[in-house]
Amino acid sequence: MHAVPHRAPFKLATLCGLIALVHAASAQTAPETLPGITVQSTLAPTALEQTPASITVVDGDKARDRQWQVNLSEALPGVPGLLLQNRQNYAQDLQLSIRGHGARSTFGVRGVQIFVDGIPSTMPDGQGQISNIDLSSAERIEVLRGPYSALYGNSAGGVLNVYTERGEGAPQVDSTFALGSDGQKRLGLKAKGETNGIGYVVSASRYLTDGWRKQSSADKNLLNARIDTQVGSDGHLTLVASHVAVDALDPGGLTPADWAANPRAVAKNPIDYNSRKTTRQTQAGLTYEHRLDGANTLRMMVYAGEREIVQYQSTPAASQTAATSAGGVIDLQRSYGGTDLRWAHSGELASRPFNVVAGLAANIVEEDRRGYNNFIGTTLGVEGALRRKERNTLTNIDPYAQMSWNFARDWTAQAGLRWSNVQLESRDKYIVAGNGNDSGSTGYHRVLPLLSLQYRVSESANAFASIGSGFETPTFNEISYRPASQPGLNFGLEPATSTSAEIGWKQRYATSGDTLRGEWTAALFQTRTRNEIVVAENVGGRSSFQNAGRTKRQGIELSNSTRLADQLHLNAAFTWLDATLSQGFCDAKGSTCVPAGKRIAGTARTQAYLALDWRPTNAFRAGIDWRRTGSVAANDSNSVMAPAYGVLGASAGYTVRAAGWKVSTFARVDNLADRKYVGSVIVNESNGRVYESAPGRQWMVGVNANYQF
Repeated sequence: MHAVPHRAPFKLATLCGLIALVHAASAQTAPETLPGITVQSTLAPTALEQTPASITVVDGDKARDRQWQVNLSEALPGVPGLLLQNRQNYAQDLQLSIRGHGARSTFGVRGVQIFVDGIPSTMPDGQGQISNIDLSSAERIEVLRGPYSALYGNSAGGVLNVYTERGEGAPQVDSTFALGSDGQKRLGLKAKGETNGIGYVVSASRYLTDGWRKQSSADKNLLNARIDTQVGSDGHLTLVASHVAVDALDPGGLTPADWAANPRAVAKNPIDYNSRKTTRQTQAGLTYEHRLDGANTLRMMVYAGEREIVQYQSTPAASQTAATSAGGVIDLQRSYGGTDLRWAHSGELASRPFNVVAGLAANIVEEDRRGYNNFIGTTLGVEGALRRKERNTLTNIDPYAQMSWNFARDWTAQAGLRWSNVQLESRDKYIVAGNGNDSGSTGYHRVLPLLSLQYRVSESANAFASIGSGFETPTFNEISYRPASQPGLNFGLEPATSTSAEIGWKQRYATSGDTLRGEWTAALFQTRTRNEIVVAENVGGRSSFQNAGRTKRQGIELSNSTRLADQLHLNAAFTWLDATLSQGFCDAKGSTCVPAGKRIAGTARTQAYLALDWRPTNAFRAGIDWRRTGSVAANDSNSVMAPAYGVLGASAGYTVRAAGWKVSTFARVDNLADRKYVGSVIVNESNGRVYESAPGRQWMVGVNANYQF
């Protein structure tokens, strides 16, 4: 592991001193009425305020209230350290990064591990997607940041865990209909409850939009289900299943000049080639947890799924003439599965509480990938001649262990270790003149340690510090092409390795009489990375990658949740991130060099969020929210920056209850000031079309009807 830079201890000590002064000055008692929250993201269930890590938990009901329930960006705007931008393009996933990890991704999710009910939505190579997340049935979302993420292995610059709610109580049916700007419509139906010891939740929805820009309409259908039952007196069985189908047009990005002239414009190529994407995914998972005795528990999770993608890109026909070109149509079929076996023990060591978790995670992906020209003669946007055919296999086998020891009354130490082993193999089945056999295989492995220490300052305050090592392998997409149009896969691309450290503070507070109460958190962090993966070359719509030198990500996160009165609640968050190149690098040709000190592409220096929720009665609720994102670097050279922006939203709802019915009406307006801004960027887009414009003022209205039998 790399040593923590010499300036970090000074910064950490400074923050500790400031926190101690604040704590001494406040001298407030902790409110006993604050609800306890147990998190699962630290492998062993732990009370949120006692976790030695930066974790934000978002309640599912709050995430759904007065929202479309379609995009994670609706549910997680107030999470510090998380940059989650809506591309307004359902042919691509949201732009997602945590503390700058994953910022370079032009599509999909990189550098962040994603799990839904314990099932990984991130493949062994580190490429993930979030289209299968159903907000309608989510019980909670946990966002883990910092060194603790290393216990999830490859590409765990941060971790996003989504958990489906458990069916309990009397059966009930819930239906939702909403409509809004640009032809948006959403219809949702959910049934949940418990019958004869079997708990169930089944949620289905359909979302349609014409899109804010031309060539951006979409049709998304989602089904999610969970079934729970007890097995004897000591066992619990959970079955989860989901299906998602998305058909979406792809408008692509805009150059800064085109965006300035008309933010709703679309470049010529996406229209000429009718760029679009079809996605189908079905998966199921089974988790069995058995309590052996009062101290030991076994847990087994197995899952399997299939994913199909057909994507018509806007790559010009002239760029597909080279024998090594893979064409402009991607046809991808994946079968995947895996298991996670885990043992947990709770006991004592030297007469003090001691817990240990040990397990083995294994995953496999079998991928059939084909590429075709996106033209036949002069007809564009159709499947043409075959240009690529290969069978790829991605696997990982990761043993891991974690221990926690409360070695003194107010002190707890934790340590963890994971050996991450990733294997990639490709068997080329398209061998023609000028395009030889590109078959090959490679593997990456690394030991990932974690150490943390937590001190209970008082009944209401905890301080912690942690350090860990992580790594991020190249994804299969990133090794698919070699620089300078050389044949074969780019197996020379090495994984990025990093060392992260953070120190944090968590505190609950209340005034006399409990008229004002809440909680606040702070974290100071730093990550040093070697062999950062960056773009080597963009040619003909294809990107090849290389390893750069060192990078640095450091910053501070603050969050606060305060109940100002029985009817008024305030939420606030702030992030300052300094993500820069510590060493410069040059592209594959050596003609363009990026000097040290440049900001890592796709990152914003600052983010802020403020929301006020008012509930004067049990029936009426209203709120306003404001979010601001600083300028975002759109390319490695920082020659193009998406401007900073701040937008304001407002919402209201009213609920009526009668004879088993609960009917809620709601309305929302986003971007109240009709601000013109860039919602996200396509990092290092080869044609300079790096801006993805956000819509102006948007409105939505809806109704939710719930009946409990």
